Amino acid sequence: MTGTRPTHLLGVSAFYHDSAACLVRDGEIVAAAQEERFTREKGDASFPVHAIEACLREGGITAEDLDSVVFYDKPFLKLERLLETYLATAPRGWTSFLKAAPVWMKDRLHIGRQIRRGLGGEDEWDGPLLWARHHDSHAASAFFPSPFERAAILTVDGVGEWATATIGRGEGSDFELLKELRWPDSVGLLYSAFTYVTGFKVNEGEYKVMGLAPYGEPRYVDRILDHLVELRDDGSFTMNQAYFDYATGLRMTSSAFDRIFDGPPRDPDAPVGRREMDLAASVQVVCEEIVLRMARYARELTGEPNLCMAGGVALNAVANGKLMRAGVFDRIWIQPAAGDAGGALGAALLGWHRARGGSRIVRPDDAMRGALLGPTIEEADARAALDAAGAVYVQPSESELDDRVAELLDDGRVVGCARNRMEFGPRALGSRSILGDPRDTTMQSVLNLKIKFRESFRPFAPAVLEEHAADHFDLDASTPYMVVVSPVRSDRLTLPAPEDEPEGFARLRIPRSHLPAVTHVDGSARVQTLTADRHPELHRFTSAFHRRTGCPVLVNTSFNVKDEPIVADAADAYRCFMRTDMDALVVGPFLLRKEDQPAWVEPEAVDPGHPPLTPAEGRKFAFTVGIAFLVLATVFLLLDRSAIAIRGAGALGGILIAAGALIPTRLGPVERAWMRLGLALSKITTPILLTASWLLIVTPIGLVTRLFGHRPLTHGAGGTSAWIEVEPVSDDDRAMEHQF
Repeated sequence: MTGTRPTHLLGVSAFYHDSAACLVRDGEIVAAAQEERFTREKGDASFPVHAIEACLREGGITAEDLDSVVFYDKPFLKLERLLETYLATAPRGWTSFLKAAPVWMKDRLHIGRQIRRGLGGEDEWDGPLLWARHHDSHAASAFFPSPFERAAILTVDGVGEWATATIGRGEGSDFELLKELRWPDSVGLLYSAFTYVTGFKVNEGEYKVMGLAPYGEPRYVDRILDHLVELRDDGSFTMNQAYFDYATGLRMTSSAFDRIFDGPPRDPDAPVGRREMDLAASVQVVCEEIVLRMARYARELTGEPNLCMAGGVALNAVANGKLMRAGVFDRIWIQPAAGDAGGALGAALLGWHRARGGSRIVRPDDAMRGALLGPTIEEADARAALDAAGAVYVQPSESELDDRVAELLDDGRVVGCARNRMEFGPRALGSRSILGDPRDTTMQSVLNLKIKFRESFRPFAPAVLEEHAADHFDLDASTPYMVVVSPVRSDRLTLPAPEDEPEGFARLRIPRSHLPAVTHVDGSARVQTLTADRHPELHRFTSAFHRRTGCPVLVNTSFNVKDEPIVADAADAYRCFMRTDMDALVVGPFLLRKEDQPAWVEPEAVDPGHPPLTPAEGRKFAFTVGIAFLVLATVFLLLDRSAIAIRGAGALGGILIAAGALIPTRLGPVERAWMRLGLALSKITTPILLTASWLLIVTPIGLVTRLFGHRPLTHGAGGTSAWIEVEPVSDDDRAMEHQF
């Protein structure tokens, strides 16, 4: 109705990895951003205060205008899984308990309060908080923005609350999840285990494993399927937990894994060898097979010809490409922010369609706006940042800028580009990108070693004008979000004869196709197709390069260096430009050349510091968290949850309250002294109290209940894992008001 006030919902994901926020207005995605881009801490898991500010600013509103805030999962259900896992495995799991318990007590039991304070400061925002299940958020992010009126839905990741994969069906403005796999059996955690063993960082290095796989041979596949994974035809599987340690320890794998796979995990500082290449190749093959079987079962179960995908595993572009070419579904749409950051987007859309009963408009392409959902770089802001840095720049006309960028690229120069709205998700799609000439045989090594400062084996993606994509790649679908790997056309390949193929990374030196900078050693490429409406900036530069050279393709990689997030604003872009061997920079409407810039002086790092915990704060902390555990035990009791969880939460609450009473309010006459002593006391007492809880409460309860037949992890997982029925959406689920 004309004149009615629009409804604003804010989705939030936080406290695990890749925190993010998303603003939705009457079902339309207005803005979305990841916290890491603003704090410059890669994978930042903290409450996304900066991302929220950016989304509200983009929407032209304040927190007071929000009708609801939707959190992307249900913390109490995650806590239930954690407690039941510890009770199922005690006395193993002590080290994990020592690490996890303080985090839960400090942050995760108080997420609602943190959201309210984060939005309202001391006054606290007092609007309605909604809670979505983790895989509901993923499914919502996959289905609601998709171009399908109805579709099958497949979500696959590490773990949410209990689910590790789900199959559902969406139609119109709602969806239902039909089947799920449960913890601890997880293809995401299986892949992360091999990420760990190959020496890369879990939740970050999975892309490296995918890029490393083509260098190896899948000689460990049989060992994985014989010892680690019992795989069934429908894609369900059981993981032998004797080889893993993620459920109870601080490692992903156990010593038994080391014996099966020829040694311990690679030291991150050691060279990548043949073993790591073969491990990567092997787990990639197994991952692809599991995803393919899951997709076939989803088609059989739902009868739908179209598929939507989300969850961290949906970012495995090689598996996605093989699934597309298998022809299981007519069309597949993959959420470009498929990981936990995208959960914020899914949560906000779920709040609109399910809790609010809002309608959905299906768009022919999709509703993601090219995933360009972050803040834009305004001309005035760019000018101010460049002037503050003493930068030298020019402001050509738009057409002149396109031609000059094309000329620089044709001359073999590397050009950074930071303009328009920032991308949401892990891929740079032209707004925060580094560009190069794909025909240059040295471009791949130059970008890796002199610009990105990362591993030499990692490939780069081609951005190609969509109407020319089929001329260069074995691709018959639009892939605008760089989430699908496709073969380069066979008639464009220049692969050497098998007897001339060198070993390992020496293969990098051999051109594979007419586009050597973007063709991986197996003749594949992670393709981004370009249209003027989705990615206008990159489309213009690529079109200008095409007019000049006849080549409709550019190298497109994210504008960052190793271990840093993608740049967010003009100051970030200039700093990254000056720290690397990039030749030119486009920031906003301005063009900069490296040789024109003043010498770069690295700014001094500033440590903001953190005040120590005072004894009074320690008392308050212990009392607050102790009461929270008692409340949690009461909630478990009222909701008829696990008796073990009730006893465990109640006992922990009692111990913490007793401990709080023992902390004195003063430890000496000098304030600085008692502050130091208070901090030392908290560091000493916390592990002692947690160890006592583990030995005197968790372990005895776990052993006794297991002795009398209770098996906490056997309700659909842990030795009997198969697809299990998901309960239909209840009125409580639809209202989204509870953490259970």
